[in-house]
Amino acid sequence: MKTSLTIALGSALTLASATSQAFTQPTHKRIVTDAVAYMQAHPDSTNFAKLKAAANAAGYSVAQFADAIGQGAYDVDDFSDTYLCGAVTGDCVQAPVFGVGSFVATYTAWWHFQNHSRSGDVHGNDIPGYNNSQIPVKGTEDSLLATWLVGDHLDDGNGGMTGWCFWWSCAEDSEYNSYGITERNYRLDSYSSKSHYDDFEDAAFQPIDNLGQYWYNEFLKRPTAQTLGFALHTTDLLQPHHTWSTSANHHGGWESWVEDNYDAKNMNDDAAVTSALAAFTPLPAGQNDIRPLLTEGGAISYGLGGIVLSSTSDADRSEVAGIVIPHAIAMTVHVLNHAAERF
Repeated sequence: MKTSLTIALGSALTLASATSQAFTQPTHKRIVTDAVAYMQAHPDSTNFAKLKAAANAAGYSVAQFADAIGQGAYDVDDFSDTYLCGAVTGDCVQAPVFGVGSFVATYTAWWHFQNHSRSGDVHGNDIPGYNNSQIPVKGTEDSLLATWLVGDHLDDGNGGMTGWCFWWSCAEDSEYNSYGITERNYRLDSYSSKSHYDDFEDAAFQPIDNLGQYWYNEFLKRPTAQTLGFALHTTDLLQPHHTWSTSANHHGGWESWVEDNYDAKNMNDDAAVTSALAAFTPLPAGQNDIRPLLTEGGAISYGLGGIVLSSTSDADRSEVAGIVIPHAIAMTVHVLNHAAERF
């Protein structure tokens, strides 16, 4: 039955209808569907036969199955699972105020980075996630965020960290225990303290490879198209702004350009994807940790895509897109090859 490919998320998260700071949602979905299409075109060198068998057993065509996985990758930007609480007001919200919503639609975006300009973080991760105080090339929006959100803390539930206290009360309006649920989920093989999230301007968020591994673990427990798709949102690691860890530097303009020019620039070129596959170390059959593979993708975008932080020229963007999109598709193929053994 098709229902076997969906999962009830329960209290783990809820979904909203906003977009977030990442490859655009249609691009995320397109990368996944193009990866499945590549596998279908190359059944002898990919695990397409097993992927097709899983789809057919669930009552899906290959195209429908690809669409379902791609929708999961799309949906991660809609998670309503991260709230920041005002330092003074104590009001906890899931999206920025004071006019910054044009480039950060919801705070769930902060789990979608891996800062390749540094090594190690306070959690014990080998490569850190988003931390506004550690952005290597800070732009205007990055500075505005640190100013507007100064002292704001991650929502940690009723009775946790609070806004300013007065003799009659402490201002707090917890909406969702983001520290106890979202952060805990992404706290894989690492350590966290609430003090790591008590001031936005130097809060150390978990990196996106931990997000991807959490959802891949959920997929392994109960293989579904949805959880596999959630894990594949990690193609953000091929978006250079996410490995240079900046909300600024033409972040939104670049992502919109990629979506608008995806077909015109033939970003899913078959030969380019074939070549990109060799840039990754295939996941061993007995290994369930996909983070080394994901980090390889991040290293590619960090090392080869930085020009789009400063240049908006069509030529520069075309050159970078011709690298990072085929590699994003190739990374997805590697994950799907591994996942096909688990259905």
